[in-house]
Amino acid sequence: MRRASVLFWLLLGLSLRSGLALAAETSLDIFALKNAVSAARIEQDVTRLTDFGTRHTLSDTRSESRGIGAARRWIASEFEAISATCGGCLEVKVSGAVIANEPRIPEPTEVINVIAILRGVSDPERYVMMSGDIDSRVSDPLDAISDSPGANDNASGMAGVLEAARVLSTQRFAASVVFAGLSGEEQGLFGGKILADEAKAAGWYLEAVLNNDMIGNIQGIDGIIDNQTVRVFSEATRVLESDAERRLRRFTGGEVDSPSRNLARYIDNLAHQYFDDLDVMMIYRLDRFGRGGHHRPFNDVGFPAVRIMETHEHYDRQHQDLRTEDGVTYGDVLSGVNFDYARKVTALNVVTLASLAAAPAPPDGVAIKGQVSPDTTLSWQRMAGAAGYRVHWRLTTEARWTHSRWVGDVDVATLENIVIDNYLFGVSSVGENGFSSPVVFPGPIGRFKNE
Repeated sequence: MRRASVLFWLLLGLSLRSGLALAAETSLDIFALKNAVSAARIEQDVTRLTDFGTRHTLSDTRSESRGIGAARRWIASEFEAISATCGGCLEVKVSGAVIANEPRIPEPTEVINVIAILRGVSDPERYVMMSGDIDSRVSDPLDAISDSPGANDNASGMAGVLEAARVLSTQRFAASVVFAGLSGEEQGLFGGKILADEAKAAGWYLEAVLNNDMIGNIQGIDGIIDNQTVRVFSEATRVLESDAERRLRRFTGGEVDSPSRNLARYIDNLAHQYFDDLDVMMIYRLDRFGRGGHHRPFNDVGFPAVRIMETHEHYDRQHQDLRTEDGVTYGDVLSGVNFDYARKVTALNVVTLASLAAAPAPPDGVAIKGQVSPDTTLSWQRMAGAAGYRVHWRLTTEARWTHSRWVGDVDVATLENIVIDNYLFGVSSVGENGFSSPVVFPGPIGRFKNE
C-alpha cells in the first residue's frame, strides 16, 4: 500500500512544465538507500563507542583508548575512511571552543565537534544536516571518571550519523549534506550552540537539522515494547519572531506551521511512503517536557530543526551509574539497544536527507491573499532547480496537509471557491526528478531561509 503511495506522489509531481502527471526517470533510488542501512554496522559502531569507557565532556582527551578525546578522534578517522571510499567526497572538519564558568563545565574545557560535509553539486550553499551526540554521562553530571558507556544515549545516534554518511556518500545531491558529531550536550548543549553559531556566521542556508538523540531503545519504563514508532519533536513557532510577526500570526494563523513543524510533517510523509514497519509520532512540542536536546541551539538562531528519537524511554538506562539495587539493574549498556530498530530510524534519516538534498529549496517569499473573497491566491518566488510547484491546504484542525494541487511552473496560483478563512495553506517546490521540498506556510511565520 505504501509503495503504491510512493508511485502516486512521484507520478503526480513529475511532469511538470506541461502540468501533466507524467513519470520522469531519476537515478536516485530511495528504496535502495533505505535498504543499504546496516544494523550490523550500527552495532559495531555503538560497541566501539562504548569501548571508550566514558565519553564525558570533562574526561581525558589525551588517552588513545579512553575518554572523549579518543572518541572524537575515532569518529574523525571513520569519516576519513568513508571519504576514502568515495574519492575524497567528504570534507571532514574538527572545530569547537573553550567553555568555562558554567554549572556543568566549571573549568576551561575544549568542546570539540566532528563534522563531515558531502558537498552539493548544483546548490552547495544549501545544507541539510543529521546530528548525533558524542558525549555521555552517569548520575552526577560532573563525574568524568566513572564508566559511562552511553550505548543508547547517545552512541546510537552517533552511530546512525556514521552509517548515514556511509550510505549517502555513494550518491551526489543538489544540496550539501552535513553529518555532525556534537559534543557537550549533557553539559548544556554547547556543541550545538558552537556549530549553530558557526553556521549562522558563515551564512549557511541550513534548511533542516535532524537531531538524533536515543534511537535504539524499544522497551519503555512504562512497560511498553514498541519497535515500530519513532517520535519527531518540533517547535510550534520560530523563537526569533518579532513583535510584528507575532501580531500578524494572531490574525493569520500559523501557530503550528513553523518551518520545523513542516519539516516534521515532511518526515512523517516520507515514513508513510517508504516504510511498512515504522510510523512517525509527531510531537507538537520543542522537546520532551522540561528537557532539552541539541536541535534547540539551531532553533534558537533561526534554523529549522527537529529531534528524532525512540517513543518509549527507559529512565533506568539514562544518566545512571552502573549498578544493581533491589534487583533493578541501572545503566546505559549495550543490552538496552535494539540495533534493528536503530537501523530503521537511521534509514528514515537517510530517506529524509536524500529527499531534501535532491529537491529544490523550499519556496521563498510565499504570500497569500483572499479575504472577503470566495477564492484564495498564493504567490512565491521561483526557485533555482524547481520545475514547478504544488499548493497545499488543510482544515485548521488537521495535523497533516490533506489536499494539494499541482500548479506548474508559475509563481502565483488561485484556488477558486476555496475560502481562505476555512483552511491553512502552503507551497512546495518540485524538481524535474520528482523530489519535493517541505511545504512553506505563507509569510515570515513559515519561511525556511534564515534571514
